Amino acid sequence: MFVRCAFFQGHVKPGQQEAFDAHIKAELHALWTRFPHVEEVRLLREVESDRPDTHLELVIAMKFPSRDAIAAALESDIRYASKAASQPLFDMFDGHVFHTVFAADQLPIPTGTLVAKPA
Repeated sequence: MFVRCAFFQGHVKPGQQEAFDAHIKAELHALWTRFPHVEEVRLLREVESDRPDTHLELVIAMKFPSRDAIAAALESDIRYASKAASQPLFDMFDGHVFHTVFAADQLPIPTGTLVAKPA
């Protein structure tokens, strides 16, 4: 599987947090979940970090089955609609946005097994 992430590095401008969040919910949730071939969409909000000099206001993580699926999603009408609808976010944001594609392996979590702490 592959995960394409959009990283919003920086901060929402003062006094704009409520409008930023409302725009995501009202305008972008429906678009992001309708990308062709997308299997999962997660919105990640930084709560704490060991890097106080770097703040990630938002990370959008979209899971796809293949690189071809990502390519098709990026060429879709939904993607272009999403780009246009995202413009107000950029106006409320002080920072930059970049995208990264990750190859992702999902590991099963064993059940019923206790792991002892190292001595």
